[in-house]
Amino acid sequence: MKLIIGIVVLAFTAFGVIDNIATVNRLKKEAAQAYQNGDYATAIAHYQTLLDSLQVEDPNVRLNLAHSLIQAGDTISAQRNYSRLIKVEDRNVKSVAYQQMGVIASGQKQYEEALNIFKESLKANPANEEARYNYELVKELLKKQEEEQQQNQDQQQDQKEQQDQEKQDQQQQKDQQQQDQQQQQQGEKGEQTDENEEGQKQDQQNQEGESEGKPQDPNEQNAQEGEQQQEGEKSEDEQSVSPMSDRLKEMNISEEKARMILEAMRNNEMQYIQQNRRRPEKPRDRTKPDW
Repeated sequence: MKLIIGIVVLAFTAFGVIDNIATVNRLKKEAAQAYQNGDYATAIAHYQTLLDSLQVEDPNVRLNLAHSLIQAGDTISAQRNYSRLIKVEDRNVKSVAYQQMGVIASGQKQYEEALNIFKESLKANPANEEARYNYELVKELLKKQEEEQQQNQDQQQDQKEQQDQEKQDQQQQKDQQQQDQQQQQQGEKGEQTDENEEGQKQDQQNQEGESEGKPQDPNEQNAQEGEQQQEGEKSEDEQSVSPMSDRLKEMNISEEKARMILEAMRNNEMQYIQQNRRRPEKPRDRTKPDW
C-alpha cells in the first residue's frame, strides 16, 4: 500500500515538474516572440514571471529581461539587472552584460567610464566583436571629447584674457581721461591766473595813466604855482641881495633900513597903479584933432 502511494506521489511530482518545464519553455518562447514584435511590456512581464514566480535560475532569462527593459526605456532597471550578471560563470553572458553597461555609459557621454567597461567585456570574452567595435568607437569619441574640452578651455582662456585686456584698456583710457581733465583744469586755472595778473597789470597801468593825465585841482595848481613863484622871487631876491649888500656897505646903510626903504617904495608904486586903474578914462572927442 505504501508502495502504491509512493508511486502515485512520484507520478504527480514528475507530472508537476514536466508541467513546470513546459510552462517555463512556453513563457520563454512567448517572451522572445514579444521582444521580436516590439512588444517589450509583454516580454518584460514573461521574463519577470520566470525569474520571480517560477524561480528560474537562468542568466540568459535575466539578460533578456535587461534587454527588454532598456528597449522599453527603463535604463535604470536595465542597468541594475546587467550589473547582477557580471559575476556569473557564463563568460559570454558576462561579456554581453559588460558590453551593454558600456553602451549605457557611452549614451550618457561618460566615455572614459564606458571605455573601461568595454575593456572588461573583452577580458571576459575576447571574441566579442561587438564589444571590440564599441571600444574603438568610444575611444575616438573620448579623444574628440578631450579635444573639444581643451578647445573650450583655450577659448574660455582667450575670452578671459580678452576681457582682462579690455578691462585694462578701459581703465587706462579712464585714467588718461582723468589725467587729461586734470591737465585741462590746471591749464584753465593757469590761464585764468595769467588773465587776472594781466588784468591787474592793465588796471594798474590804467590807474597810473589816469593819474598822469588827470588834470590837477585848481587850488593845488595855484598853490604849486604860488610856491614856484615864491621860490623864484626868493631866488631873485637872493641873487639881487648879494650885489646890493655890497652897495649898502659903500653907502653906509644897513640892510634892515634898505628893506624898509624898498618896502615903502613898493607900497607907493602899488598905490599909484591902483589909482590909475580906478580913474575913469574920458572918451576922446573925435571932432578935435589928435594933437
